[in-house]
Amino acid sequence: MTTSTFINPPGLAPGRGYTHVVEVPAGRTLYVAGQVAFDAQGNVVGKGDVRAQTEQVFRNLRTALEGAGASLGDIVKLNWYVRDASQVAIYREVREQFLGNGPRPASTLVEIKSLVRDDLLIEVEAVAAPRR
Repeated sequence: MTTSTFINPPGLAPGRGYTHVVEVPAGRTLYVAGQVAFDAQGNVVGKGDVRAQTEQVFRNLRTALEGAGASLGDIVKLNWYVRDASQVAIYREVREQFLGNGPRPASTLVEIKSLVRDDLLIEVEAVAAPRR
């Protein structure tokens, strides 16, 4: 069984809940499209509520990965697109709730003006490398 190696090189500031470099051995890679706070019927969950929307996004990521035979623990990279970067503490709390105590994926968080709909506050895409 090959696994990804999570590396925080000396000379870089400590990552707050993320890893600077993730080395992925040759194998299967999954690219998960950006997930927003839609439920299975396409309704927005948690209108105006950053925590509720972030939780729904992670439920959707879990569902997408499980549909491909993987899990949240296989994520090696997250790209976050948020409407309000000042809510980073909430994003981190929810991430910890869903990812547990394992190594943290490489991560990028970008504040943006808008998403595809005005009532959406966050979108997260993922890259996963399932363990064999």
